[in-house]
Amino acid sequence: MLRSASPAKTRAEAVVVGVVPGDEGSSGGAGLAAGAEDVASAYGRRLRGLLATVGATGRAGEVVKVPTSGTIASPLLVLVGLGTQDPGPADVRRAAGAAARTVTNAASVALALPADTPDLVGAVVDGYRLGGYAFAGYKAAARDTAPAEVVVLSPAARRKEAVVAFEEAEVVAEAVATARDWVNTPPVDLTPPELADRIVAAVGATSKRLKGTGLAVTVEVLDEDRLAELGCGGILAVGAGSEAPPRLVEIGYAPEGATTHLALVGKGITFDAGGLTIKPAASMPTTKDDMAGAAAVVQATLAIALLGLPVRVSAYAALAENMISGAAMRPGDVVTTYAGTTVEVTNTDAEGRLVLADALGRAVESAPDLVVDVATLTAHMTSALGDRLAGVMGSDEVVDRVLAAAEAAGEDMWPMPIPEVMEERLHASAIADLLQHDWVRWGGALYAAAFVRAFTGGLPWAHLDIAGTAYNRGGPTGHWPAGATGYGVSTLVELARSLTAPADEPDPPVSAPS
Repeated sequence: MLRSASPAKTRAEAVVVGVVPGDEGSSGGAGLAAGAEDVASAYGRRLRGLLATVGATGRAGEVVKVPTSGTIASPLLVLVGLGTQDPGPADVRRAAGAAARTVTNAASVALALPADTPDLVGAVVDGYRLGGYAFAGYKAAARDTAPAEVVVLSPAARRKEAVVAFEEAEVVAEAVATARDWVNTPPVDLTPPELADRIVAAVGATSKRLKGTGLAVTVEVLDEDRLAELGCGGILAVGAGSEAPPRLVEIGYAPEGATTHLALVGKGITFDAGGLTIKPAASMPTTKDDMAGAAAVVQATLAIALLGLPVRVSAYAALAENMISGAAMRPGDVVTTYAGTTVEVTNTDAEGRLVLADALGRAVESAPDLVVDVATLTAHMTSALGDRLAGVMGSDEVVDRVLAAAEAAGEDMWPMPIPEVMEERLHASAIADLLQHDWVRWGGALYAAAFVRAFTGGLPWAHLDIAGTAYNRGGPTGHWPAGATGYGVSTLVELARSLTAPADEPDPPVSAPS
């Protein structure tokens, strides 16, 4: 909940306040951030000595717990470093996430971080909800340690825009958490048919929440027989080696009065053994994250609907399991995609672009104003940018919009090129229209993006390669837990929000290339 109460007087079991570092080169030490003024007044002159004694420097990610001994009403004060004297949403989000992992087993928590604007209110909610996320569905002794009550303290609590920001942040955080749950689920329990069923159930739950609003979400699942009728050779070829058949799930949200149509396409490989181009054994355990793109586009679409954003969204989740058997796709095969384009397969472990080809073919038929695909597509992108940034490629105007949305959402992305030389490599097959993969070590992520672009019908488009960011293989940091991150959901929601902006705002309109 959102309140304007004093953090020094609240009787929550723990109060979280921000700490900012002192001026560099001066004798002044760390101090409390905006939102904690009443706590600073309660401690008075003792505050500086207290911060020094407990080692609170204001460094980003630093968390220190201090018993208050009656100085303020709450028995526990939690000091969280913000890393800067002028914290913005990204700093606050990171601090709230760190606090959430530290304050466990408290019945109630009050967050008195900087939250005097709607953006900061949303960042506190987002950071705390997602920083405290845990996936423990398979642990016999798992127990819920989350507080029963979490209160965000803000001087803007009675302002309508702050209340809206609070409520919307809750919706998006829920969507991110569900995407994380899906990605974290072991692949034996999340085959393509099972994931399709979960998506249908999620759409049903969203429809119930939308009842009476005049808004609706539709869903259709295309099974292997329907995919064969439609000629979706890419998805069928990738899924041919598995006993669990592939699926293509199509979701629609079309509010009355929407003037912009956004198509979202997600790669949904529920497990990736590499096919006959088999992966090394050490690479397989976390390939359950190869459906993170599909999870992101589905959950973003449902969040957009729950927020009532006036933009039409069509989402396509291409689901398959890339396994090994006598029926598996072979290197050297030629597959025919939904668009009628033939593709020579040379690497069965480069399967994501094949399922995207069919899904994009379906997406462009409805003539959307812009298309965005999200995929854990290439290890090359992780080599280029590491595991904290996603690469964005495509039409300049759409890439710019995605980057702006990512900044607002607190997800780091970086623009990457698609050089013209990739077109020459892409058309190097002697027997098919396109060559799926050419085994050249250099620029593999750019080659993959060029391949995907071939199926966008010339529409304004952006490709998000989230191979490094979908799954955190290290320890938790900020609002990221270990494991699935739910990366991309927040950015897609912000992108949809930007498409509803008034015409006089500086963002350029999205239009088809001349």
